[in-house]
Amino acid sequence: MYAYIKGEIVDITDDNLVLECNNIGYNIRIPLSVAQRLPGIGADVKIYTYTSVREDAFNLFGFLSKDDLEIYKKLIAVNGIGPKGALSILSAMSADDLRFAILSGDAAAIAKAQGIGKKSAERIILELRDKVSMMSKSDLDSEDLTTGTSVDTGTKNEALEALVSLGYTPSDALRAVRQIEITEDMDAGAVLKQALKIISTL
Repeated sequence: MYAYIKGEIVDITDDNLVLECNNIGYNIRIPLSVAQRLPGIGADVKIYTYTSVREDAFNLFGFLSKDDLEIYKKLIAVNGIGPKGALSILSAMSADDLRFAILSGDAAAIAKAQGIGKKSAERIILELRDKVSMMSKSDLDSEDLTTGTSVDTGTKNEALEALVSLGYTPSDALRAVRQIEITEDMDAGAVLKQALKIISTL
């Protein structure tokens, strides 16, 4: 129903945002990770939203990026994971960490979210493993300005997996790889070498 709402922050709690737009105050359910990144009351913000309509409820769920919203939509499509369950998962871990947990089969990491058991976590991995990438949508859409071609996400994924196998966290690995400008002649080894230099400064 609403792609996004842009307005002034009126109130923030750990799981709810009141956003005023055109003299209307919208109650928007948010994960803790969003609440922690929001500017203060009185600031303007753009929130990407998902509208949940049920017989007994009409709720808006909000996120700071399209990527987080897309991950949320994938989660609620999993059998047994409703809007609240998906929100709980994204409160317990970032979208980047969730991607890695899914691709690496780490059900224990997902099951740390409140209300999400081991079986539900395993179901998320089973249903979403072929539907997520280690790279965010913005990464997948990014282009090399000199060539006009999409970046080689396969090369980035290989480098990410190598970094994590060396003991770095998924979040640090992603931050390092995202800072590298991939050229056509670079393989995963070259990306890994640059990422190791960057990650040592994080």
